[in-house]
Amino acid sequence: MSEVKALGAGRFAPSPSGDLHVGNLRTAVLAWLWAKATARRFKLRIEDLDRVRSGAADSQIADLTALGLMWDAPVMYQSTRLDVHRRAIDYLVEQGLVFECYCSRRDIREAASAPHRPPGHYPGTCLNLSDAERGRRRAALAESGRRPALRLRAPMDEWTIHDELYGEVRAPVDHFVIQRSDGTPAYNLAVVLDDAAQGVDQVTRGDDLLSQAPAQGALADMLGIDQVNFVHVPLALAAGTGQRLAKRDGAVTLSDLRKLGWTVSDVIEWIGESLGVRGARSINDLSDALDLSALRALPRDPWMVTPPSQIKQNPDRWIAPSGAAARSKGLEPPTFCLVSNSSNVISLDDYRRAI
Repeated sequence: MSEVKALGAGRFAPSPSGDLHVGNLRTAVLAWLWAKATARRFKLRIEDLDRVRSGAADSQIADLTALGLMWDAPVMYQSTRLDVHRRAIDYLVEQGLVFECYCSRRDIREAASAPHRPPGHYPGTCLNLSDAERGRRRAALAESGRRPALRLRAPMDEWTIHDELYGEVRAPVDHFVIQRSDGTPAYNLAVVLDDAAQGVDQVTRGDDLLSQAPAQGALADMLGIDQVNFVHVPLALAAGTGQRLAKRDGAVTLSDLRKLGWTVSDVIEWIGESLGVRGARSINDLSDALDLSALRALPRDPWMVTPPSQIKQNPDRWIAPSGAAARSKGLEPPTFCLVSNSSNVISLDDYRRAI
């Protein structure tokens, strides 16, 4: 294993909008593995500024605990730090690094992109309005009971971040929202401040967020915060559609998989196989198999997931008990047994054979 020095912390930071699916769990496992392989501490943060479902945070923490992930207490809840977020917004306003935006989402969607701006970036509609035009736009919003959002006016056009899997990534800095029109601090601001507060210097997350990383790095610099090291890992996609994995795709949460007879060890083994590791039954098995050089060599292709519930197409079928269940019966998997049409069980071994 490569020699590493003790650094800061890695983290996993889910939004409590529902149960974590196996793609989310895989990202959490990778975040923990990267932190461990680089001698970092590991932190957990619940990003609950919006999209909160009652009980979801507790459920997510329970699932992460069931996997065997451990983190340094306490768990940070982003909503407890609104005063810190707002002080940072006030500072940016004072420095002239913010502008009001009067656009609706539809306005932005329909606006022509600015030259040399990547798709999805703010087109600059409100960036250079006159004071008189700002006053008119502000008054028009007020008449409908709305307020403008605040967007970042970065003094740099581009910024470079380092990513363990993508190398040096230089990209335009987006004029992203730092405060929504309802007054709530926005994700891109909060995440930079909260990582710094937790001592996080390694951010492992889905590669759908790679395009936001340079702007977040630029914002950190504007706030006097040290740059972090990024690890943007592949997303899990539904094999049938190629779209981002979601609960509607079938049994993809720990709770749903348990209803099919899967153990936590089965789920870890499934995640491990997606990372090229066979037979891992615990988080420590994965840690033993994936040192820093192995993590750096992981492919950047998405994990194409066929939920096991989609395999159950016939009411009577032969399936294999899971590895643990087979061994408890003195059998070597895959050993097959008849399952009645009332059974809800489909094992990991049967899943492997079916796909």
